[in-house]
Amino acid sequence: MTIRTILVDDEKLAIQGLELRLQAFPDVEIIDTCANGREAIRKIKTEKPDLVFLDIQMPGFDGFSVVKGVMEIEPPLFVFVTAYQEHAVRAFEANAVNYLMKPVDGDRLADTLDRVRTRLAEKRSAEEAEKLKTVLAEVAPDAIDQMPEDEESSSRYEKLINVKDRGQIFRVDVDSIEHIEAAGDYMCIYTGDNSLILRETMKDLERRLDPRVFQRVHRSTIVNLDKVRQVKPHTNGECFLLLESGAQVKVSRSYRDVVARFVH
Repeated sequence: MTIRTILVDDEKLAIQGLELRLQAFPDVEIIDTCANGREAIRKIKTEKPDLVFLDIQMPGFDGFSVVKGVMEIEPPLFVFVTAYQEHAVRAFEANAVNYLMKPVDGDRLADTLDRVRTRLAEKRSAEEAEKLKTVLAEVAPDAIDQMPEDEESSSRYEKLINVKDRGQIFRVDVDSIEHIEAAGDYMCIYTGDNSLILRETMKDLERRLDPRVFQRVHRSTIVNLDKVRQVKPHTNGECFLLLESGAQVKVSRSYRDVVARFVH
């Protein structure tokens, strides 16, 4: 697997130094370099790399602006490179694979590329599964329902979620989440003994979670079905789910049939 890579930095010496270090990794192919954010957006859209090493502080379009500028296409993986520790929080918020401090440490670079290889392998496995389903839908539609949901097909869903709360970054294991409630533009994530606030829409967060485990049971509530311990009928066709922690979550009539397919 070749990792097609673009380097973005307004400092020529920084790009040369990173190019030199990346020579130690034969699977990394540097296909282009960019000296500013505007050029980077254009090259990323044209070249469609697998990976971009992206300086954060650049005149004009900074690194975060570059990420926003390519969201209309399927974006590559990003590794932020910075001389400033305070950018680390925003780097994780942007769902970067990692961030590297200048000057780049060789061991940390090797660890970062291991993460990149894992993420690319998961992504490509999911893409291949989707291609197979598309072909089967055309030539053997009855076979689609018989395809097992294996580990590869579920790898596109998040296993960990980065949550910035009260100035700190928390790495939340998705399996530990009991339920999630919407509060305007924020999500309240409950893990049984803790709660955290995530700035994200319900729709976007729902896409990141495995629907076989996390189901919407109310307009503003998602529940981890593995944490449900009891279903308690209520009036008007509604019901409550009793969760592992003892918390109760209301299921509206609109979503009762959805939950019934999973909770027995």
